[in-house]
Amino acid sequence: MKLFVGLGNPGAKYAMNRHNIGFMALDEIASNHGFAPWRKKFQGQLCEGNLGGEKVILLKPETFMNLSGQSVGEVMRFYKLAVGDVTVFHDELDLAPGKCRVKQGGGHAGHNGLRSIHQHLSPEYQRVRLGIGHPGRKELVSGYVLHDFPKADLNWLDDLLRGIDDGAAQLAAGNADKFMNAVALRRAPVPEKKPKTVKPKPEKAAKPVAEDARTALQKLVDKFR
Repeated sequence: MKLFVGLGNPGAKYAMNRHNIGFMALDEIASNHGFAPWRKKFQGQLCEGNLGGEKVILLKPETFMNLSGQSVGEVMRFYKLAVGDVTVFHDELDLAPGKCRVKQGGGHAGHNGLRSIHQHLSPEYQRVRLGIGHPGRKELVSGYVLHDFPKADLNWLDDLLRGIDDGAAQLAAGNADKFMNAVALRRAPVPEKKPKTVKPKPEKAAKPVAEDARTALQKLVDKFR
């Protein structure tokens, strides 16, 4: 069993903040892999599902960022998980917008959510670092991460979240390199070879079926318009 933790702050006012990209990543996975509905538990929102044959718990702590470790610790104790079973998705100032890197262990680099998890677990959990870029000066960081993604960023953000969804099963299986490849392919897809033209047999036109093709990010954006 694996625990995927997304970091962010609860409430509509924070939903599209750069600091909430961890929540967005988990929403994308949950909506596309048949996870059970979200429910309030362990000071957060939790749901369960399966990724490539691996049972996975998704957790969005609702303690606010600075106390995220409290919620994570409760889930770990209840399910008797080891630190190595935990993967945390979080915003990363030191990566360019849209970049994604997987890291095992290390420091918290001043990130308050990671700092709290360090205190309640240890530094040895896995992180998925999601680049949001840096505002340029340290005193601007707080306002920057608590500001919504601008419209100009929504295209790369959507590609990044789709890539995370594409590679989620590989991440659950412990294949970090294949996960990052999936993200990279979504952000810069390889051109497809044009297939040979084959004249299809005439068929009766099927009645169109209305489907909601929006991604989790698009649904979130529409919800708060």
